[in-house]
Amino acid sequence: MTNVSSTSRTSGTTVRAAVWREPRSTLSIEDVWLADPAPGEVGVRVAATAICGSDLAYVDGHWESPSPAVLGHEAAGMVDRIGPGVTDLSVGDRVVVTLIRSCGSCRRCIAGTPVGCSGRFALDERGPLRDAYGSEIWQGLGVAAFAEAVTVHRSQVVRVGPGIDLDVAALLSCGVLTGVGAVRNTARVIPGSFVVVLGAGGVGLNVVQGARLAGAAEVIAVDPDQRRLDAAIRLGASAAVAVGEDLLEEVRAVTTGEMADYVFVATAAVSAIETGLELLARMGTLVLVGMPPSGARVSLDPVTVASAGQRILGSKMGSAKPARDIPALIALYGEGRLELDGLITARYALSEIEEALGPARGGDALRNVIITDESLIA
Repeated sequence: MTNVSSTSRTSGTTVRAAVWREPRSTLSIEDVWLADPAPGEVGVRVAATAICGSDLAYVDGHWESPSPAVLGHEAAGMVDRIGPGVTDLSVGDRVVVTLIRSCGSCRRCIAGTPVGCSGRFALDERGPLRDAYGSEIWQGLGVAAFAEAVTVHRSQVVRVGPGIDLDVAALLSCGVLTGVGAVRNTARVIPGSFVVVLGAGGVGLNVVQGARLAGAAEVIAVDPDQRRLDAAIRLGASAAVAVGEDLLEEVRAVTTGEMADYVFVATAAVSAIETGLELLARMGTLVLVGMPPSGARVSLDPVTVASAGQRILGSKMGSAKPARDIPALIALYGEGRLELDGLITARYALSEIEEALGPARGGDALRNVIITDESLIA
């Protein structure tokens, strides 16, 4: 089954967006043309979008991508347009928008792994964005939420209730979903485990939260930034180790010599993958969560991995099922068991996006959030 439509996308509206023209360039606020939803799609008026490390990887040229582009994928807002065939949403619904598109009918979707969907979509064939000259603008990571509005596939949208403000809800669509999901869905950490988290950024801190929720006996956070280590302790880590300390000995001491049952690599540093393997216990699991630069390579000793019964898992978007996992995360937030508000360092207007990128890039912010429509937040 295919989701590709023959739509020519001739109707649409003009919105303001932060346009990225080329690697290592600044983002410019421009008027862009946004197509109306085609069959199976919805339009969302964006309330807030958090800045994710993936956005910075594109802007700074670490990952390859088409340009020009509108980036931003960690978003929440209100449905304001509905395409033909979408019957389970209404204009005015509050929603979280994710980058996960799923057709529901390919082998991966049927198997219950929508993050691996192989379906084809009209949005892949012809994106919804054009600049003032009529040239196509890449819909960054399938969302393009550094803008006043987006047009996305229905599967990318999850309805949320009134119990959470939309600037906070935006965090659920990537950083929290990925971090907690890596623990609960990908690794399936069992109670009493020893867990090491390499990298305490926006995703790693949520791995820490996920490990705490899973009942891990020890959660050791590792990062070069003391502020992030302090945040990790606040969010449930039992120990925090600064990069440069004797990590092997620290982990050995905390785990009484048994080493880590699970190591989550939540950083783009390739060396962390090799470090993680050194920290694994027999039968331990290494989970790759962070995304290194394009073309990165790593070496390992396959004999050690095989003879110790160790596993290496990739975790894309926390192996999430958004329609299931986002409501579950909101329930944990409502019960006071999942911290979200404290993950936001600062809020900025869309016109201030360059000011917001600096602290996010330099590690001075856990999550900076772009507020596009203040009236929709609460």
